[in-house]
Amino acid sequence: MSGFDVREAVARSHRDEWARVVAAMARRFGDLDIAEEAAAEAFATAVERWPGDGVPPNPGGWLTTTASRKAIDRIRRESKRDGKHREARMVQDTAPPEPPGAVDDDRLRLIFTCCHPALAMPARVALTLRMLGGLTVPEIARAHLVAETAMERRITRAKAKIKAAAIPYRVPSAEDLPARVTGVLAVLYLVFNEGYLATGPGTDPVRRDLTAEAIRLTRLVHALMPDDGEAAGLLALMLLTEARRTARVSSGGELVPLAEQDRGAWDAALIAEGHRLVRERLAAAAAGVAPGRYQILAAINAVHTSARDVRDTDWSQVLALYDRLVRLDPSPIIVLNRAIAVAELDGPQVALAIVDRLEDKLAGYHAYHATRADLLRRLGRSRQSRAAYDRAIDLAGNTAETAYLTRRRDQLG
Repeated sequence: MSGFDVREAVARSHRDEWARVVAAMARRFGDLDIAEEAAAEAFATAVERWPGDGVPPNPGGWLTTTASRKAIDRIRRESKRDGKHREARMVQDTAPPEPPGAVDDDRLRLIFTCCHPALAMPARVALTLRMLGGLTVPEIARAHLVAETAMERRITRAKAKIKAAAIPYRVPSAEDLPARVTGVLAVLYLVFNEGYLATGPGTDPVRRDLTAEAIRLTRLVHALMPDDGEAAGLLALMLLTEARRTARVSSGGELVPLAEQDRGAWDAALIAEGHRLVRERLAAAAAGVAPGRYQILAAINAVHTSARDVRDTDWSQVLALYDRLVRLDPSPIIVLNRAIAVAELDGPQVALAIVDRLEDKLAGYHAYHATRADLLRRLGRSRQSRAAYDRAIDLAGNTAETAYLTRRRDQLG
């Protein structure tokens, strides 16, 4: 098994350590390839030694030290092969520490580095998910609805661009932050989503480590840029979503949809904090500051979490917010989610007509087929609903969602 194969297996249970090690290696050596390969080799060494020697008292420190040694060994080999001693300063680590600047957190600094404006937005997101989020190429590909080979090429090209353009690993100045924050927020949102409902079939349905890390880093961004509406909106969205985490999977391991969740199990403190942030952004909107995508999504979640019972949901307000969001972001997934609100107000037949028009764009997306299956079920078209459930089950990414969809399919007459 190669170092990267081992990393894929081990990083699932030590994802936080993986992020710390990669970020530390990037800070010290200033090279993303060296950082990733050294971290992978350190995890491979851990797999070999820890079963016999036992897990060290400080696993993160052990991994960082081991990764540093692996990186130095590689640099020395390359220097000897090239007949020169470039990187000697890195090996000895005698340079004075860089001033912390605007971002005093290794992992957040690494995200800002990967989100350099020289990279196209899709490349920024994919590279950061790979380097710092610890996600595998298949996981990233599923999140973006693209083929794994295409995603692998995207990540490879992003690394090559960083090397060719000599983009340094450095602390971004305060002036750099606005130009990079859009890509950073996009990355954090996708990391959170992967934790909120994992796409990998061999993983836990919910990854608390990913949602917690995404929230932690988003709090840092919000603290750095308190006047940035989208940073506040994304934090609110994450908090209101995380508040429902314990109610989202049943004791039997089945996904519990919003309408069936025990609202008494929701985290009241997170909801209160999320609602406060949404109110602040609404006040800004009233003053003439147009809300962005994350702010509108947070407002939609605020409507849902304000209802004590699903029957109390203000669907008119939800639909009005989706109408505004579609004008800002007419993506097929947003249109699909809007159709769910349409079904509550205008009936499943009207919503189904909207959903069916999305087939060409969302044929490989399990939620499209799951939504369509539910609308067909409500219309009494059981045979077609069953076929849609079958397709959704084939495409679903984790056991909790598969279990829920299977039960719903089997309940059809």
